[in-house]
Amino acid sequence: MLTLTQALYDRIVAHAREDHPDEACGIIAGPEGSDRPERYVRMLNAERSPTFYKFDDTEHKRLHDEMWDRDEEAIVVYHSHTATEAYPSRTDISYANEPQAHYVIVSTADTDGFGDFQFRSYRIVEGVVTEEEITVVEAY
Repeated sequence: MLTLTQALYDRIVAHAREDHPDEACGIIAGPEGSDRPERYVRMLNAERSPTFYKFDDTEHKRLHDEMWDRDEEAIVVYHSHTATEAYPSRTDISYANEPQAHYVIVSTADTDGFGDFQFRSYRIVEGVVTEEEITVVEAY
């Protein structure tokens, strides 16, 4: 189960809506081993695409170095889908290399009238996708 503060939830949704029609992406870091998302990091979608996302390599390496120095890890890896449901694509699954992370997908398809807004979370380990419950709290 993913537990997330309302403020972090709102930032992810705002980023997804701001970058629409391109996919948005980012990470929420937290203390290593804690499963507690705390530090929101908005990332650049190097693909600048409505159908794919990829972290900018330089920005991603800098963030990982920073997390290492701060004893943090990626607790949430998020991105948006702009015209499809919030379910991992084959490409999303191939990018999932953080077994401890929650993979959040926000569908902004409703922005264009294609469907309902969705905010969903998954665990993706060795190619196996498992949807999980999300609890949004005011504070930890």
